Amino acid sequence: MNMSAESLLGETAGVVQRFPLAVHTEPIESRCQESVVVIVDKRALERECLARGLVEYSSRTLKVLDVESLDEFKRMPNEADVCAVVVSLGGRNVSDEDVCAELVDFIAAVGPTPVIVVAESDEPADILATLECGAKGYIPTSLKVRIAAEAICLVRAGGTFAPASSMFALSETIHASRRGIHPLKDMFTAREASVVDALRQGKANKIIAYELNLCESTVKVHIRNIMKKLKATNRTEVAYKLREIAF
Repeated sequence: MNMSAESLLGETAGVVQRFPLAVHTEPIESRCQESVVVIVDKRALERECLARGLVEYSSRTLKVLDVESLDEFKRMPNEADVCAVVVSLGGRNVSDEDVCAELVDFIAAVGPTPVIVVAESDEPADILATLECGAKGYIPTSLKVRIAAEAICLVRAGGTFAPASSMFALSETIHASRRGIHPLKDMFTAREASVVDALRQGKANKIIAYELNLCESTVKVHIRNIMKKLKATNRTEVAYKLREIAF
């Protein structure tokens, strides 16, 4: 289902309101120039808390505006010098095809302004999917606000940010594969083998459940068993190790 970019963050109702939270007045002495960072999140409490936190922990001049949707963002005055857009997905994951499609539409609608995604997941698969969609940064909610502020500054300066911990986990998976980890197909039951085949194709749990006529909770149990047998800690690691299996 290809939803509009506006649906990613909810519809705007009523009069447009924006909240300039604070401006640091000390002179700029670094690569980050004075400009505007916009936070887009349909949840008022979360977006205002994040905005205030970013201003508080920023060591440089930073002006933050918060809006609830792409539609409201588009209504901002043209003279606003927006240098980055931070879009919050909450508990949604970019590895979900629908969310990925919405994010691609959102980034296209924003144009050349770099987009940074904030989401709950810290799985490497979600981070890589986000960057592949065109985002310039990924901030999991497990990071502290101070680090988030520095990450946004990096993106404003033209860089790309991903949390080091998740990248290290992905690196370990790659190194393990190169060291010759070759799990065998006969370690799985017939049903687990079917789930394995679906995982190798990148299918979501709900799709696997539908195609195999299983409950989604049962699919999750099979995936946990597969992860234990492969000694994997997440789905990304499972995917890499499954590449070594000869079916």
